[in-house]
Amino acid sequence: MQKKVCLLGASAVGKTSLASRYIRGVFSERYLTTIGVKIDKKTIEVDDQAVDLLVWDLNGEDRFQRLSMNYLRGAAGYVLVADGTADETLEKALTLYDRATSTYGTVPAVLLLNKHDLKDEWTLTQGQIAALEAAGWTLFFTSAKTGENVDAAFAYIAAQTLHLN
Repeated sequence: MQKKVCLLGASAVGKTSLASRYIRGVFSERYLTTIGVKIDKKTIEVDDQAVDLLVWDLNGEDRFQRLSMNYLRGAAGYVLVADGTADETLEKALTLYDRATSTYGTVPAVLLLNKHDLKDEWTLTQGQIAALEAAGWTLFFTSAKTGENVDAAFAYIAAQTLHLN
């Protein structure tokens, strides 16, 4: 069984680094802008069932480039990524989620608050985090650099997509 999961978020929040950490177990300090989409596959076990998780690492949306909504067609789940050191990226991730669901309908989603290894530099507030939790978001504090909660977040979204069947 295959499940397509799309990474959504602003540029430079760590989507590619999270995908690389999850798929290959590596982290690079080099910043590379994703052009279009990069697709990786990882076979995992969910509820004793093999699942090919297709991870679509989409270009980040910023003022210079827009996300092609066509990339989201057929997605079984969304991994929203915000950078804890840049609180404005949270609003961008939520806006992209709203656009995706208004175009293709609701699918499971999870919100990763990334760069937790830089917690002392975070601009996201406890109030913002509490509001997300109160709104029903499943949150993971992640670090592509250290690997913190990366596997757990992808395992969560994989399980959520599988439970839709």
